[in-house]
Amino acid sequence: MPIVDVRPVVSASRELPGNAAQRLADAIAQVLQAETGRVWVRLTEMPRHDYAENRTILEDDDLPVFVTVLLADWPEQDVRARQAVTLASAVAASLGRLVERVHIEYAPPGRGRIAFGGQLMV
Repeated sequence: MPIVDVRPVVSASRELPGNAAQRLADAIAQVLQAETGRVWVRLTEMPRHDYAENRTILEDDDLPVFVTVLLADWPEQDVRARQAVTLASAVAASLGRLVERVHIEYAPPGRGRIAFGGQLMV
């Protein structure tokens, strides 16, 4: 059930690799050890002019990627910490970005909040 939103900051000279969404879905599924068709990735590019860091001018190689992960239930904190490291590496490799510039947010657990096809996940 993992739903993963990936928002890379992009510039005209720093396009995403071809088939980026599929590459991300496959890499993330491997990290999460998910069955085929169970990881859903929504890839949304954020134009560079819509992103800033205070008192900083970023080079194209420093453009970040923001990732939000929605799981039915959170793994234990130590598992989540290890998972974040491997997710960041997988996303960075899939998009040709620096792992240090991949930022991951875990959304509140989805169980009891998400309905698939109108059926609440309980």
